[in-house]
Amino acid sequence: MWRKLGMLLLPLVLAVSAVGQAVAEDEPQAKPSAKPPAAAEEHAPPPSVTIIGAKDAYGVLGLDVRSPTNEDMGHIVDVIVDRTGTVRAAVIDFGGFLGVGSRKIVVDWNALHFGRIAKNGDAVTLELTKAQVAAAPEYKEDKPIVVLGAAGSLQPLDDR
Repeated sequence: MWRKLGMLLLPLVLAVSAVGQAVAEDEPQAKPSAKPPAAAEEHAPPPSVTIIGAKDAYGVLGLDVRSPTNEDMGHIVDVIVDRTGTVRAAVIDFGGFLGVGSRKIVVDWNALHFGRIAKNGDAVTLELTKAQVAAAPEYKEDKPIVVLGAAGSLQPLDDR
């Protein structure tokens, strides 16, 4: 029985081997690279390293935002950068209760002050009143962004 099975499988094994060899011959041969990968890694400069103290920097997403008179202005939900990566503004989820009735507005990054942050529960101060923020147009993705600035000196983003 094993002999019969071997006689049946032998042509199949030879056919698969021939197909594999034909496919290998059709594939382009790899060209030798100018530098071996290991050599390229050996000469790469080390990355730069910056150490920031634990009390010197904080993530901003989710931080509460308060007015100078300590009114609740919402919390930061996003940061807007221009094409060069420069931070231009913050998106604040303003108003409402537990996410119901709230809307997103955009404020100039320079209108935010982070000096009071010393621990997780601290808030960012916004140089605007609650009435000014309430009058701001709502932020909607894929629409022109209206950025509310404290001094009114924000220039339009150069659309290069």
